[in-house]
Amino acid sequence: MSDADFVLAGTRAWVERAVVGLRLCPFAPAPLAAGRVRFVVSPARDVDTLLAELVAELNRLGAAPPEEIETTLLIHPHVLADFLDYNDFLDAADRAIAALRFDGVVQIASFHPDYCFADSEPDDIANATNRSPYPVLQLLREASIAAGLARVAQPDAIYEANIAAMERLGGEGWAALQRQCLADADAAAAASGEDD
Repeated sequence: MSDADFVLAGTRAWVERAVVGLRLCPFAPAPLAAGRVRFVVSPARDVDTLLAELVAELNRLGAAPPEEIETTLLIHPHVLADFLDYNDFLDAADRAIAALRFDGVVQIASFHPDYCFADSEPDDIANATNRSPYPVLQLLREASIAAGLARVAQPDAIYEANIAAMERLGGEGWAALQRQCLADADAAAAASGEDD
């Protein structure tokens, strides 16, 4: 298994165990089960290359029907490891969306190993709702978001439920979940080696 495959397996395990398993996103299970989530591991080691890849993935998502690709996770393990740099890059990502005339069509959800909400302390367990094994830019169709929210009586309750879930899990539980994601990636690597 290549490094990219290991990163992909670890990220997929996080989506399955945290995002879906903890019900952090009530809209995630259906597209994941249907194979409509595109996982892309970027080899980029500088922001210009990552930005070019982001533009390519935005265009790919825009050209594909939702039945084929509903959302894309652009995973970039080699660039923007510092959360503040990552956060600054989101402005460039938004400019790319505007330049491609995808305003109102696609938006980006942000995930990072050191994610920290504004006015939050780094060790606040609530930050874990947006903490992924590697930096991730998730490209979301706004129509999919609107359709999902239309099925929820109280959309604000999603965020509140996520915080409550993390508080119940606690720091030790979150660390255990992260270890399990790595174990899942190791198991995928072992299985891949057996198939060779």
